[in-house]
Amino acid sequence: MANWQDGYGTLTVGATAVPLEVAASYRARTRGLLGRGGIDGALLLTPAASVHTFRMRFAIDVAHLDRNLRVLAVTTMPPGRLGRPRLRSRHVLEAEAGAMAGWGLRVGTRVKVDVSGRLMRG
Repeated sequence: MANWQDGYGTLTVGATAVPLEVAASYRARTRGLLGRGGIDGALLLTPAASVHTFRMRFAIDVAHLDRNLRVLAVTTMPPGRLGRPRLRSRHVLEAEAGAMAGWGLRVGTRVKVDVSGRLMRG
């Protein structure tokens, strides 16, 4: 298991590289995307099995990832919703609604996370 820390990096989906924020501490995961008007790239919450969009200003795409960073489920959530916890989910990836489809991210895709020069494998 990786030693996840708050920070920034790159998410790779196939041949697409996306700016990434990592929220690994309780405080960073709790804050998430609350109060923001949008996000350039994606936010990885770890560990996480579910999310909510209460007090959010925009709809988001949500991907649940297993310990190997393989996508278990992808959904779009409007503001004011409570997402279901997913079995085997260890990480949750969030992005603006529509972004994940543009990256080619779908169930079964395995993503790569590069944080400060270290490739994280989950």
